[in-house]
Amino acid sequence: MKTIQVEVVSSEKSIFSGSCEMVVATADSGDLGISPGHAPLLSRLKPGIVRLIKGEGQEEEVLYVSGGMLEIQPHVVTILADACERAENLDAAAAEAARKAAEKQLSEQKDTLDFAQVQKELAQAAAQLRSVEILRKIRKA
Repeated sequence: MKTIQVEVVSSEKSIFSGSCEMVVATADSGDLGISPGHAPLLSRLKPGIVRLIKGEGQEEEVLYVSGGMLEIQPHVVTILADACERAENLDAAAAEAARKAAEKQLSEQKDTLDFAQVQKELAQAAAQLRSVEILRKIRKA
C-alpha cells in the first residue's frame, strides 16, 4: 500500500498530519484526486470538502475548507486552508440557516447588496452541508 504524506493547516491550527492513500479536494478547476506520485501542482481551493482516505481498516476523514491553497509534490500534499473544520464538528442547522439567509438576500436584490460576498457565503454554507452529508454517507457504509 503506497501512501502520501498529507499536511492540513489553517491560520489557527494544524488540522491533520499523516499518511493517506488518497486525498480528494475541491480546487478551482474541480475535484482533484491525489495519490502517491501525483505530478506537482499548485492550485487554489474553493469552499468545499477535503477527503483524507487513509487506507484499509482506517476511518476516512472529511474536512470542510472555506478556501485556501493546495500544493502537491510527488510525496507530500500540503493544504493551507483559510479556515478548516472536521465535518463532524460542523453545525448542519447553522449552515442551513446561513444558506437560506444568503438565498433570501440574493432573491431580494437590494441596491446595497454585496453580491460577491453573499455568493461567497452561499458557497460556504452549501459546502458545509455537503461535508456533513458525505460524512453521514461514509459512516453508514
